[in-house]
Amino acid sequence: MNFRRLRLNENLRDLVRENRVTTDDLIMPIFIKEGLKGKNEVKSMPGIYQFGEDSYLDEVAELIELGIKAVILFGIPELKDSCGSDALNENGLIARSVRAIKEKFGDKILVITDLCFCEYTDHGHCGIINPKLKTVDNDATLDISAKQALVHAKAGADMIAPSGMMDNIISTLRKALDENGYSHIPIMSYSTKFASSFYGPFRDAAESAPSESEYLPKDRKTYQMDYANKDEAIRESIEDMKQGADILMVKPALAFMDIVREIKDATKMPMCVYNVSGEYSMVKNAGLAGLIDYEAMMIEILTSFKRAGADMIISYHSKDFAKLGK
Repeated sequence: MNFRRLRLNENLRDLVRENRVTTDDLIMPIFIKEGLKGKNEVKSMPGIYQFGEDSYLDEVAELIELGIKAVILFGIPELKDSCGSDALNENGLIARSVRAIKEKFGDKILVITDLCFCEYTDHGHCGIINPKLKTVDNDATLDISAKQALVHAKAGADMIAPSGMMDNIISTLRKALDENGYSHIPIMSYSTKFASSFYGPFRDAAESAPSESEYLPKDRKTYQMDYANKDEAIRESIEDMKQGADILMVKPALAFMDIVREIKDATKMPMCVYNVSGEYSMVKNAGLAGLIDYEAMMIEILTSFKRAGADMIISYHSKDFAKLGK
């Protein structure tokens, strides 16, 4: 067969293209920092900003204008303590931010809230610490996660995305939401989240680098997944599906597309990938250095996620992609 016949003309290539990315597929992360005036560029993530409470609504308005239909919010409160109490406050940073976005923009933008504690704790870990085991206490963290979910739901969040990798988090949140009148709110589970070196720049943006002491783990490997384990990764997502997750996720994305395809084939569930900070920063900085064609590589990478089985993509490239008008 002559395969090249269908490649000689650009219009023909477009006709037979199997996968393409549009702004409908993209979710843009937004970092909101309490006490900040204006916005502050994250040094390790060129083009990505922390926004103050006086500026993030302008960013949301621009995203809507560009055709992006969903954002995921991360809060950086002034008060950080051992249990992340600002995340449990109905007038805390994320609760205020969700209310403000929904009051101004309504259904013009889908508001997803990251449900975790690493940005809210003074130790940077994803829940309450068990000092004897030197890790996050799973069940104690489930209790406060349910409270956090209700704070988000009451504020008007359209979707909740728990990212802490606690066992049984989905069943816990589903029960809490259903019993309190929020059975309509979907849960996007960070169902397969690896302990990865690709997260470094995010910790600058969210000011969430984990601390280490005689009572604290030095990293998140005691609760996030070993990146070497494919079968465990699939089991994690299947378990979250059984517990009631509406959308599954693989994070990071770029080095884990085999996992994306395996989970998609095994579950047939809606699938999200998180194109994380390290993946973004490598490509963005290479483009700024003139080493690559940034726009072409961005499109290639995003398209590869769709080819692997992703239905939606959380990506720091979202705004740059939208500006291309694809």
